[in-house]
Amino acid sequence: MIKNEQILKRYKKRGVVEAGCDEAGRGCLAGPVYAAAVILPEKFDLPELNDSKLLKEKTRYSLRVLIEKQALAWAVAWADNTEIDRINILNASILAMQRAIEKLSIEPAYLLIDGNRFKPYKTIPHECVIKGDGIYASIAAASILAKTYRDDYMQSLHKELDMYSWDTNKGYPTKKHRKAIAAFGMSIYHRRSFNAMTGQFELDL
Repeated sequence: MIKNEQILKRYKKRGVVEAGCDEAGRGCLAGPVYAAAVILPEKFDLPELNDSKLLKEKTRYSLRVLIEKQALAWAVAWADNTEIDRINILNASILAMQRAIEKLSIEPAYLLIDGNRFKPYKTIPHECVIKGDGIYASIAAASILAKTYRDDYMQSLHKELDMYSWDTNKGYPTKKHRKAIAAFGMSIYHRRSFNAMTGQFELDL
């Protein structure tokens, strides 16, 4: 099996402490948006590292253990559904990423941000990279942490409100999830600024 870490770029600028950042849960109808920031060493051994969306669940969780062990620093943070409703999903996603960066035990000198929108954090220079989780290893690692920790949280919410099937849909707008909302109404964890019965899930900045 080819190790995708050999395809992903290990860094943007050699010798610079870079943090890759990504989020998970932006398109969901319920729950928080999670984000992670990861600083990888220039040399690491992470077989199958890739964009979390392209990996099987078992692979994501096995990689999470390796990422946390090998990273120079990593952190996970979130913005909850009430914050999403108040400031919109784009701003909440950026806020969650900034919170993750703030929690890092090492301050990075450069930020690699997945996507095309970000707000400056302190005086640290950053670069937005569209589909960066398939380009840079640190962003791919961040995508895995954000995804798995958010999935864990949605699993815990499922135990409280199992009618929404969050153990399988993780809050995403599946047909079964929409039917549950129609039958039981919105929970305290749903994003009320999202129209749960249509395909419009994101708000403009």
